[in-house]
Parts: sequence; C-alpha cells; structure tokens
Amino acid sequence: MNALTPHLPALQVIVPMLMAPFVVLLRARSLPWAAATATSLLAFAIAIQLTMIVIGGTPMTYQMGSWAAPYGIELHVDALTALLLLLVTGASSVALIGGRESLAAIISEDREPLFFAAWLLALAGMAGIVVSGDAFNIFVFMEISSLASYVLVAGGPDRRALPATFKYLIMGTIGATFYLIGVGLIYMMTGTLNLADMELRVHEVADQKPILAAAGFITVGLALKAAIFPLHVWLPNAYTYAPHIVTAFLAACATKVSLYVLLRFDFFVFQQNLIGHEFQFAAYLMPLAILGILVGSAVAMFERNIKRMLAFSSVAQIGYMMLGASLVTATGLTAATLHMFNHALAKGGLFLAIAAVAMVVAGSRLSDIAGQARRMPWTFAALVVAGLSLIGIPGTAGFISKWYLINAALELETGGVALVALILVSSLMAVVYIWRIVEAAYFGEPTSDEPARVPMALVVILWAVAIANIGFGIAPELPLALSATAADILLGHVQ
Repeated sequence: MNALTPHLPALQVIVPMLMAPFVVLLRARSLPWAAATATSLLAFAIAIQLTMIVIGGTPMTYQMGSWAAPYGIELHVDALTALLLLLVTGASSVALIGGRESLAAIISEDREPLFFAAWLLALAGMAGIVVSGDAFNIFVFMEISSLASYVLVAGGPDRRALPATFKYLIMGTIGATFYLIGVGLIYMMTGTLNLADMELRVHEVADQKPILAAAGFITVGLALKAAIFPLHVWLPNAYTYAPHIVTAFLAACATKVSLYVLLRFDFFVFQQNLIGHEFQFAAYLMPLAILGILVGSAVAMFERNIKRMLAFSSVAQIGYMMLGASLVTATGLTAATLHMFNHALAKGGLFLAIAAVAMVVAGSRLSDIAGQARRMPWTFAALVVAGLSLIGIPGTAGFISKWYLINAALELETGGVALVALILVSSLMAVVYIWRIVEAAYFGEPTSDEPARVPMALVVILWAVAIANIGFGIAPELPLALSATAADILLGHVQ
C-alpha cells in the first residue's frame, strides 16, 4: 500500500474532472483524444486497484476535507461500487481506444477539445455517482454526467440527434427533479443527506408519510433515468442517433449507474425502515421488468435499424436486471448485478462492431450490411460472439447471469416456473433479432467484393471485448465474486 492508496476514491473522480478543462486548451489534432484516453485509462487503473482492495468484502471510505460524516462528504467503495467503477471506466477506455478514427471522421478539429472535455465530465460524473455516499452529491454528479451526455449524443453529424437529445434532456430533467424532491423530503424529516446516517434516522421519524412519498419520487425518478419500462422513451432515439462510439460507451454503463443508485436507496434506506417495502418493491418492479423483457424483445425483432434494434434490446436486458432485483434474494441480486457486468460486455461489443461497420458502409439498416461479412470477416465474427453472449449461449458471459437468474426464479414457491419460461422465451426472441443481423451480413448480396478497411485499433479492441465475453463465460470468478458480495451487502440492510 502506497501513500496514494487511501486517496483512490477521491482520485477516481478528481482525475477526469480536473483533466476536462485542460483538454479544452489542447488545439492540435488528436491531442484532446490522446489526453482523454490516457485519463480514462488512468481512471480504469484506479478502479482496478480499488477492486483489489474491496473484493475481500471490506469496504473503503474517504472523508473529503477530513470532515467526518455525516457533517462532511463521504465517499464509499464496496464490492457493488467496484463493479460499477470497472464498467464505467472500462467502457470509456475501450470506446476511446477503438474509436479514434471513427470520432475523427465526424468531429471537426475546432470542436474536438470540447467534445472530449464533455466525455471526461461524463466519466467523472458517473464515477462520482457511484462512489458518493451523500444523496445530494449523487444529484450533483448526476447532473454533471447528464449534461455532458447530452453534448456527446448531439455531437454527431446526424441532425436527428438534436430532437433525440432534446427528448433525452427533458426526460432526464424530470427524473432528476423527482429524485431531488424525494431527497428533499427525506432531508426535511431526518436532517441528514449522508446515506448511512439516513438509514439510521429514517425509522425514528414519527410521521412516515413524507418518507413514503420520498420513496415514490426517488424510485420513479431513478427508474426514468435507468430507462425501466415504460419510462424508456428517451433511450431508443438517443442510442440510435448518437455517434456510434458514444453509443458504445453509454449503452455499456449509463443506465446501470442509475440502477445502482436505485438499489442503494431501496435496500439501504427504504427496505430497512419502511414496513412492507420489500413487497412493494417487488410488486412495483417485477411486472415492469416482465413487460420490459417482452415488449423490448418483441419490438427489437421487427426493427430494421440495427442500432434501434439493439436499443430496444437494452430495454429488455434492463428488465432482466430488475427481475433479479425484484426477487429480493441472494441469488436474484447476484444475477441482477452480474448481468449489469455481462450485458455491458455484450452490448458494448455489439455497438463497437456497428461503429466498425459504419466506417465502411453508410447507414445502419439491415439492408446496408447485406453481405458485408465477406468484406469484414473479423468484425462480424466478433459481432457474432457478442450476440451469442447477449442471447446467453453456454460458454459466454451472458449465460452465467441468465443461469443465476433462472436459479433465482426456481427458488420461488409460486410463479418460478413461469419466470423461467419467460427467460427462455425472451432468449429465443433474442436469437431472432440477432439472427436477422447475421442473416443480412452473411447471406445477403454485397455491393462490392473488395476487402474493406477497418481501423486496426478498432478491430483489436473489438476482439478484446469479444474474448472477454468468452473469458468471463468460462472463468467468471471475478464478476461473480463481486456480484455475490454485493448481494450480501444489499440483503444485509433488509429487515
């Protein structure tokens, strides 16, 4: 342990946040990208170091300015936090390394510093949400990451990104406002914003009605930010019209960060203190999770725009995560948190493959990729691997989390078999829409037989993600250990 180790939770946020204004000053072509990539890799290294510290189950705390909580701002890192930090920093690093030429083709030289500064602010904001132990600071970092994400989504050349960003902004603002109202109600009744202190004080409140109202506001607001069905209306267009590399970054981690905050609040604050909240949590989320899985998968089956297809697929995959969480069991929560990690690997790989294809063909419809697997065999082979992981084929990472989800469903005394049937049917629906991509790419007629040029860095990073999908399917010990420990931490706060 060196002198910097105790400060790693703060450095996880400070490093990208301080680099953002510095990147704005860099005017040479590709220099902002290089600075942002180096910063993201450093943040990823910090996340790995934090994971090594907390993987044994001992959390790490940091008092900002040496002011002890609840009077000061506390940063908190445990197994669940570490899993999300790996997702956020890893997704950012992978997208930046592989996306240099893709972004250079659409971002002008004069806008490049501003774009990558916004990228670092989005990274810092999401990392800040994850490590913060203070409810109001979560809101502050939520706004930082959201405002930066709006800039990233609107940063491409497609003019349809502007109305998509506007819808994203409106829905995101409503979600953040609901969250802030809920936090304000809790602060009014308890006098604290520290989550750990809040957990102790909520049950002492004589009138629980404002706390119940706060639970409703916070849950709905975060569900909107996390694109839980039917509050997902902003997600399809935002993913479809954002620059391809931005979609790969945000699809891998953005909604998971909001799910993380939702689980933190519901298990740390509300389920511990509100009588019957465990049942209310399950009764609210399970029907929405089931509808999200079915509707998201069904719409994806009929979409012809590949990015929009994968966006609706994300709605279904978020449903899997919420289904596991709504069971409020160790196996269910393990499956939910593990699927956050595995879905990031699969969906990140798929959107990286789409970014590679977009450098050769114009458009992202099924007709645009007809026969392109003959011209880009390595790219589409990696896409197939990521698609198999999304389906949940044995030997891939996606199979592990779905297997745990099936086991969690079978633990139920009633309805377990029906949930298993739902998981199997939705997986078959995923086979259908992934097969539509494979059919078009491998069996369609290309407009040209000449080999296509895809940037080597993008192909290499795409295959690194594809291999990770296989590697974590064969040896899932690391994410599984983090997920199991995270489930124990969450359940440790339930009455």
